[in-house]
Amino acid sequence: MSLCFPSNNAFCKRLKVGEPHTLLGSVRASGPRRSSAGRVAPERCWIRQQSRGESVARPVGKMATPRTVTIVTLSFALGLFFVFMGTIKLTPRLSKDAYNEMKQAYKSYAKALPALKKMGVSSVLLRKIIGSLELGCGIVMTLVPGRPKDVANFLLLLVMLAVLFFHQLVGDPLKRYAHALVFGILLTCRLLIARQAEERQRSQEEQANVQEKSKVKVS
Repeated sequence: MSLCFPSNNAFCKRLKVGEPHTLLGSVRASGPRRSSAGRVAPERCWIRQQSRGESVARPVGKMATPRTVTIVTLSFALGLFFVFMGTIKLTPRLSKDAYNEMKQAYKSYAKALPALKKMGVSSVLLRKIIGSLELGCGIVMTLVPGRPKDVANFLLLLVMLAVLFFHQLVGDPLKRYAHALVFGILLTCRLLIARQAEERQRSQEEQANVQEKSKVKVS
């Protein structure tokens, strides 16, 4: 069997092999390379070799999947939002009106939960705890790669559940906590997508290890 590799000057190189090969696609090389005869080298190809009843694919490179793009976009957007929300709970520098509104809201939360007062948690301390969590986890989701993003995602989801509980406790209308509900749903979606991507990667690695072990046994 023979394969033809296309190139810019219509040069084809025929490959004669003893085992069947399947041409999956071609990827352009980083630049034209010339052989010793002065002809342009053929493009690199992705070939799947079928040998002894096995199918082994040799990928040329990795591309970002839509799932990865979704996770990165959600992480960045959610991180910026929680950095902003945490900052206005801690300082009036960004918005004095929003800061004063947060002070009043957390005073009503503390009054609705007498158990917090018994535990020594005042409205100021409660606001600073939640604001610090939102600010810190927002920075992690925006800047820190890897598993810490998932930990920050989980902590922020707990914070959103606590905020929703506070709003329901004092009887706030829906428009007062709609943002917490929306961002809680987004945090849940991002965490589920990240977990699915991790499980898929793990299964692919296990499958690759099994294939390598089977190849070693056959050889």
